[in-house]
Amino acid sequence: MPAHERREIIEDLVVGELKSVLFMTDEDELPLESGFFDLGLTSLKMSEVKATLEQKLECEIQTTVLFRRPTPEQLIDHLTD
Repeated sequence: MPAHERREIIEDLVVGELKSVLFMTDEDELPLESGFFDLGLTSLKMSEVKATLEQKLECEIQTTVLFRRPTPEQLIDHLTD
């Protein structure tokens, strides 16, 4: 699969999971450059997102990644590297 298609799929998955835990609709815009905590996420909610993404992507995401790459955009970049 081409890299741009893989990124698009992962971005859709990450954005969808974040919107779900933030009770956002599909029409709501999720600013990819905003920090997780600025978006209103808590550590507990981030743990839920992490577990769901790990299950769906069939890979382990180190907890430290969420702190070193604290925006949706940076997380997507990490997952597509």
